[in-house]
Amino acid sequence: MSRKHHHIKGAEVSCCVKYFLFGFNILFWLLGAAFLGIGLWAWAEKGVLSNLSSITDLGGFDPVWLFIVVGGVMFVLGFAGCIGALRENTFLLKFFSVFLGLIFFLELTAGILAFVFKDWIKDQLNFFINNNIKAYRDDIDLQNLIDFAQEYWLCCGAHGPDDWNQNMYFNCTNKNPSRERCGVPFSCCVKDPAEDVINTQCGYDVRREQELERQKFIYTKGCVGQFEKWLQDNLIFVAGIFVGIALLQIFGICLAQNLVSDVKAVKANW
Repeated sequence: MSRKHHHIKGAEVSCCVKYFLFGFNILFWLLGAAFLGIGLWAWAEKGVLSNLSSITDLGGFDPVWLFIVVGGVMFVLGFAGCIGALRENTFLLKFFSVFLGLIFFLELTAGILAFVFKDWIKDQLNFFINNNIKAYRDDIDLQNLIDFAQEYWLCCGAHGPDDWNQNMYFNCTNKNPSRERCGVPFSCCVKDPAEDVINTQCGYDVRREQELERQKFIYTKGCVGQFEKWLQDNLIFVAGIFVGIALLQIFGICLAQNLVSDVKAVKANW
C-alpha cells in the first residue's frame, strides 16, 4: 500500500530520474567526504586541530583550505541530493537545486569579471604569489604548492627570481644569516636529466650572478607570465573543463527539479 500513490490517476515518480539522481549524488557525496577527510587529516598532521588559533597564524595561503571548503560544499550538496532523491523529499531537492544554482551563478559571475577586469586579476595574482613567497618556509603544504607551480610552469617568483628577495631566508641583505641568502628554492633550478637525485642546494647564491649567467642554472621567467602563456596555449582544454562542469551542474538542477515536479504531481492526486 505504501507505493500505491505512484500510480493514482496516472501520476508517478520517474524511477530513472530518482535513482540516477541518487547515484549521481552518492558519488558526489563520497568524493566530498574524501576531500574533507584529506583536509582534516592534513590539519591533524600539522597540529591545527589541537590548536585552532594556528589557522590564522600562517601569513600565506594554506592549500588545505581548498580540500576543506570544496570537500565541505560537495559533502553537503551530495547529502542533500542523495537523501532528497531517495526519500522524495522536496525540501532537500529544492535546497540542492538552489545551492547548485547559486554556485553556478557565482562561477559565471567570476568568469565574466575575470574577463572584464583582466589587469586587476593579474595584479591580484601577483600580490597573491608575492605574499606566499614571504610565507614559503612557514607551511610545508604551501611550500610544496609553490615548488610544484615553479617546476610545472618553469618559472621563478611572480615576475622573476628577484621576487625571492621578499623572503627572510632568501633575501640578499647583509643582516641575513641564512645559508640560502641571495638564493632561490630548488624548484627554480633548471633540471639536469642526468641527475637521479634532486639537488636541493642548486639555487644557493645564484642571484649573486649576472642575468645571463643565471639563465644557465635557474628559470628566469616569472610565474604570472608563464601562467598566462599556459592559459593561452591550453585555452580550449581549460574552457572545455569549465563548460563540462557547468553542464553537469545544469543537468543536476534539471534532474532535481524534474523529480520535485513528479513528487508534487503525485501528492496532488492523493
